[in-house]
Amino acid sequence: MEQKLYTLLVYSENIAGILNQITAVFTRQQVNIESLNVSASSIKGIHKYTITAWSDEDQIKKITKQIERKIDVVKADYYLDDELFIHEIAIYKISTPVMMDNPEVSRAIRRSGARMMEVNPTYATVQIAGLTDDVQNLFNALNAFGCLLQYSRSGRIAVTRSMDEPVSEYLHNNKEIY
Repeated sequence: MEQKLYTLLVYSENIAGILNQITAVFTRQQVNIESLNVSASSIKGIHKYTITAWSDEDQIKKITKQIERKIDVVKADYYLDDELFIHEIAIYKISTPVMMDNPEVSRAIRRSGARMMEVNPTYATVQIAGLTDDVQNLFNALNAFGCLLQYSRSGRIAVTRSMDEPVSEYLHNNKEIY
C-alpha cells in the first residue's frame, strides 16, 4: 500500500505516562513518529496530541484503534492534510557575515515570509510560521547558502476543518462517563 503522511489527533485525560503508552503503539507497529506536539485542548482536563507519521491507511487505522483502546485516551482520529488546518514554527540561526556577503540570503528570507528576530555581528535569528513545506523550503535555501548555524522547528499543530473538535461530540454523547 501507498505510504502517506497522516496526522493523528489524540485526546486524553491529563495522566502521567499516557504519552509513553501512545508512543509505544507506534514502536510496536514499527512506525516512526515524524512530529509530536502535546498541549491542553479547548476542553478542560483534556490534552491533545498531534502526531504525524508516514504509513499506509490499514496500518494507521490499526494504530488509531490501539491508541483509542488505552484507558485514559478519550478519542483518537487520523487525517490527511486536506482535512486539517496545519501550522509549524521554525527558528533558524544563521551567520551574519555570510548573510551580509550574499544578498540572496536576505531575499530568500523575505520571499518566504519569515521575519528577522535578532541580528548581531555574529549571527541572526529568523522565524517562520507556516506549512511544513514553507519551513522545509526555507531550511533548504539557507542550508544551500552555507549560512545555517542552528535550526529548530516545532511539531505540527492542527485543527480539523469541521466546526467542532471531534472529541466534543464524543464527550457530549458519553456524558455519563465524563
